[in-house]
Amino acid sequence: MAANKTVKLVNIPGLLKYPLGLTLQQRLWQVSKSHRTNYLIFCQHTPVYTFGKRQAQDHTLHQEISRLQNLGAECYQTKRGGLVTFHGPGQLVAYPILNLKNWNEGIRWYVRQLETLVIRTCAEFGVEAGTCEHVGIWAGDNKICALGVHVQQSCTSHGLALNCYTDMSWFGHIVPCGIVARGVTSLSRELDRDVGIEDVKGVLASKFEEVFECRVVD
Repeated sequence: MAANKTVKLVNIPGLLKYPLGLTLQQRLWQVSKSHRTNYLIFCQHTPVYTFGKRQAQDHTLHQEISRLQNLGAECYQTKRGGLVTFHGPGQLVAYPILNLKNWNEGIRWYVRQLETLVIRTCAEFGVEAGTCEHVGIWAGDNKICALGVHVQQSCTSHGLALNCYTDMSWFGHIVPCGIVARGVTSLSRELDRDVGIEDVKGVLASKFEEVFECRVVD
């Protein structure tokens, strides 16, 4: 079958409940697996803490979920890698649903491409960001973007969460991604000005085409 490097952009308006985002990912993942199609979901979530698959056997997880729910956020266990993180308003979440057979590549390549994607997007706004020994994208000692992916049968789900003007106080209730002694930041905080979600969407989509050598279509 010929490679298909066209990526359909799925732009969700408003705030999306996390379970609805999961359902959408699962539906498009099935289509991608069967037909080698590709999708890029953009959304913002209502306040939610998500837990990576490494925490599934943590005997204290139930207590932690109860504590966080009392703050007014929802909590969900996921299949992605990594530990606990927060999603909410002011944070651009991107879920690429790609059939990697179209690129003839695997998960390590895919993660590197996502890292490059975010670094180039931040650079477009004048923010110097990069990687370190910890997962994610960092501006200095502060994480500006979380990465957590799941790949099964060569098809991807989950993705990245780039802080644009996120309320940082939500992160104060957790140890983001299990990394102690490091903080979180946003494009707005780094630039000392408001950076809107819509501004970032266009740049991220353009850089996605560049990094993945594909065509993003509405």
